[in-house]
Order: sequence, then structure tokens, then C-alpha cells
Amino acid sequence: MVWRGTTRRSVRVDRMTTGLLVLAVIAFGFALIAKRVTTSIVTAPMVFILFGLAMSQTGLLKHPAMEETLHLVAEITLVLLLFLDASRTNFGALRQRFVWPARMLIIGLPLAIVIGSVVGAAFLTQFPLPIIVLVAAILSPTDAALGQAVISNEAVPERTRRALTVESGLNDGLALPLILFIATLCAQFVSDTDTDWIAFGAKQIILGPLVGIVVGVAGAKLMAWADENGYTADIFEGVGVIALAMSAFLAANLVGGNGFISAFVAGLCFGGIMKNQCEFIYEFAEGDGQALTWMAFFLIGLLLVPEALHSLDVTTALYILASLFVVRPLAIYISLIGTDATTPTRLFFGWFGPRGLATALFALMVVDSIVLGFGEEVLHVAINAVLFSTILHGLSAAPLAELYASRFPHEKRSRSSHHHMRREPD
Repeated sequence: MVWRGTTRRSVRVDRMTTGLLVLAVIAFGFALIAKRVTTSIVTAPMVFILFGLAMSQTGLLKHPAMEETLHLVAEITLVLLLFLDASRTNFGALRQRFVWPARMLIIGLPLAIVIGSVVGAAFLTQFPLPIIVLVAAILSPTDAALGQAVISNEAVPERTRRALTVESGLNDGLALPLILFIATLCAQFVSDTDTDWIAFGAKQIILGPLVGIVVGVAGAKLMAWADENGYTADIFEGVGVIALAMSAFLAANLVGGNGFISAFVAGLCFGGIMKNQCEFIYEFAEGDGQALTWMAFFLIGLLLVPEALHSLDVTTALYILASLFVVRPLAIYISLIGTDATTPTRLFFGWFGPRGLATALFALMVVDSIVLGFGEEVLHVAINAVLFSTILHGLSAAPLAELYASRFPHEKRSRSSHHHMRREPD
């Protein structure tokens, strides 16, 4: 019996090792051609989520530890992305041309939740209304990684690219308190437990930002002092930033606040104080951050997409397509009424709001932290939306960016100074 059990374990280890070897080889091969591939209609998230789905059919990486790995990678990736996106916000440039991203964040984001709830009521008839609103909120954040071909295309006017970058960088952090608040209301209505979910949600939303402010400000002051006095260098500061983001997350959880909100607020405070002293953050985001993103999309494809696809029905698919093609475009179009954004620009902003890691990770967070009774169904809708968006936005990013850029031939290169940017032509 011992020999047989040892043999079965050995076979599992061999299959797991083989699967990891395949993953390592594919990641290395993709890294060799990534620059060429990602300027085409193929994107890294598309490659890795579909590769994960393909690997799920082989059974090579079928192991209970993979579920724990997904949750660990998901949490670390979300914490770092929230912190880094917030810390990279260019407040100086934003003050000069803030109208478009401000409108999309302050008006467009809540409006997308409202319109998504109305559309969801027509399609997601299996859910009670509070759960429909939660689904709409989870589908509201956007992911810049899926539209990288747009943001990195210098033929696209710089003001347009900056607005998309700011919006995608900030909207996940701004959407999180809304999602958490809606989730607590859902739990209050749906859960049979005696837990005071309103008090729980209030602690999460209030204590999280407070911890983030303390950690972000203190961390920035200390790092600036260490840098000015020659006690540290860029290579070490990158490690320090990772540790600071995780400190904000863990400290908030320790006192009952929301760690993700804390990480986002800490990033805002840190970036606001450090300003242009954060080159190492850009280097991390473009290097190690890419590796985390690839791994997260791979694990989503491996562990979540198969079951989500199995549960997909016609009405849910129609709702997801409506969310991509109608809900956000309409919300963004309305939010930019009265600005100098032309109709093509409003439509461009509306379409390039891909659903990616934030949607998947927020859904996982809600399902794990709050008993809803509809947790698995909500997760399946979110994961299918991520899959649809990864493919549709990935395929359309490069060609639509070129089409849009062709309307502004005088803006083919990004400006070195934000002070001489031309107003977009009507």
C-alpha cells in the first residue's frame, strides 16, 4: 500500500513538473517575441488566458495547490497593481487636462453601474436585484493591460492616451469601495447569518484609507530621506516599494480595514510626495509587473475559465456583450457631453474599457470574503466577461488605434511638453 501510494504521488509530481516545464518554456518563448507580437492583434493577456484554458484540458497542472496559488498570485498582483497605478498618476499633467478622465471617473463609472444594473435586470433574471447591481459594479473597472496597443501607440494623440491611462489606473481603486459597499448590502439582504454586514463594510471602507494614508506618507518621507542622504539606490528602492505596498495591505487587514483600498490610497500618497523620483516604479511595472500579470491571466484561464464556460448560457452571454458594447460606451459618451471630446473620441474611450484582472480579482475577493449565496454564479459571469473582453479588446486594440490615429495626422508623436498640446480638432 505504501509503495502504491508513493507511486501515485510520484505520478502527480511528474505531471505537475511537466506542466510547469511547459509553462516555463511558453513564457520564455513568448518573451522572445513579445515586442513583435504585442504590436499586432495578439496581446499577452490573450495568449496566457487561452494557454491556461488549453492546459486545463491536459490535466498536467491539476493539483489542489494550484487553487491556493491562484488566490495568492491574485492578491499580490492586485495589491501591487493598485499601488503602482495610483503612484504613477501624473497629477501635474492631470491638472492641466483633467476634464476627460475626471468626467469618466466621477460620472462615467457610477453611470456604468446604473446602466449595467438596468440592462442586467433584463438578462440576469436568475439573480435578485442587489446581486445584479453587484455584478454591474464588478464589471465596471477597466484594465489598461488589455489595451496596451492603444496606450503605447504614439500615433494616438497624447491627450487621449493620457486620459485612458489615468482612467484605467484610478477607476479600479475608485470602484473598489463601491463594490465593497454593494457587496455588504447584498450580504445584508441575502445572508442568513447574524453578521452586521453594514458595520463590517463601514470599517473596511473607513479604516482602509486611513491606514493607506499613514503608510503611504510615512513610506514616501522615509524613502525620500534615504535617497537624498545616499542610504539607498534605485535597485533597492524597487524592493522597498513592493514591501511598502504589502505593508499597507497587511496593516489594514490587521485592524479590520480593506487592504486593497489601503494599497491604492498608499500609492496615491506615495506617488504624490515622491513625484518624479519614482523611475524604479516604472521599471518594475514594465518588468516584474508584466510577469505577475501573465501569471495571473494564465491561472485565470487554467482554474476559472473552464467552469465559467461550462455555466455560460445565452442570456448571460448577451448581458456580457451588452456590457461591452452598450453599457460602458453609453456611460462614457454621456459623461463627456459638454466637453471638447468629439464623437469619435467618446466612442473610442467607450470601447477601450476592457475588463481584466480587476474584474476577476474583485469577483474572487467578494466571493471569498462575503457569503452571498450567489457567489459562484457572480464569479462565473465576471470570468466570462474577462474572457470575452480579453479576446474582443485584444483583437481590436491595434487596428482601432491606427484608425483613430489616422484622424489626427498632426499629432503623430507624443509631445515632450504638456504645455503646447493642441486642442483636439472637432
